[in-house]
Amino acid sequence: MTAPRSRRRSAAYAALALGLAGSLALTGCNSHSSKKSKKTSSSSSKSKKRKIIGGGAAAAGAGAGAASRRVTGCWPSTYRVTFSQQTGPKSHVTVKFKNTTGNTCRLYNGPQLRFNNAKAPLPLRTGDPGVLGGPTIDVPAKGYAYAVIPTNTAASKGTEQKSVTIDFMGSSADSTTRGPVTLNFAEKRLHISVGQSKVTNWSRSVHGAEVMAGVGD
Repeated sequence: MTAPRSRRRSAAYAALALGLAGSLALTGCNSHSSKKSKKTSSSSSKSKKRKIIGGGAAAAGAGAGAASRRVTGCWPSTYRVTFSQQTGPKSHVTVKFKNTTGNTCRLYNGPQLRFNNAKAPLPLRTGDPGVLGGPTIDVPAKGYAYAVIPTNTAASKGTEQKSVTIDFMGSSADSTTRGPVTLNFAEKRLHISVGQSKVTNWSRSVHGAEVMAGVGD
C-alpha cells in the first residue's frame, strides 16, 4: 500500500469517528432534554394540585368566617333601651334601642314591655307576641331601632308608670333573648304615662314606628 492511499484511509476513519461521536452526543442531549421536560411537567402537575388543595382550604376558611359572622338576636339592657314621651294631640311613647356592639344583631316582632310588674306584656298592634314568621329587622353596629306606644286618648295614656320590665322576642315562639331587664323611671327622672294601649313592631326609623302607631304624618 502506498503512503498517499494510507493517509487517505486514515483521514476517512477520523471523519467517521467524529461523525459517530457527534451523533452520540446529540442522542445524549435529546435524552437529557426529554428527562428535563418530564420533570418540568411533573412539577407543574404537582403545583396545580397544590393550588387546588390550597383553594379548597381557602373556601373552607371563608365558610367558617361566614358562620362566625352569623347574625344573632339583639338583647335588652337599661343603657341600650330608652323611653321618651311626646305630648299633644298625637301623644305617644317612643321606645329606642341602640346596638352598642360592633356586630349586626336581629330584632324579632316588637318589644315585650311589662309596666309596673304587670303579668302580661303590652299587646302588639300587629300580630301576637312570639309568633313564628313575624317581622324581623337587622340593626347594624351602633345603629338604632324604634317602637312606639300611642297615648293619644285618655284610656291609652292612663297613669304615670313607675317602672318597665323589658324583654326582646327570640326566633322561636314565646322565646326571649337574654332578658328581662327592669328600668326604674324614677331613678332616670322620666315621666312615662301608659294605659290601655299597644306597642308597634320594631322599625328602622322613628317616623316608620309613628306611622305604624297611627300618630305619624
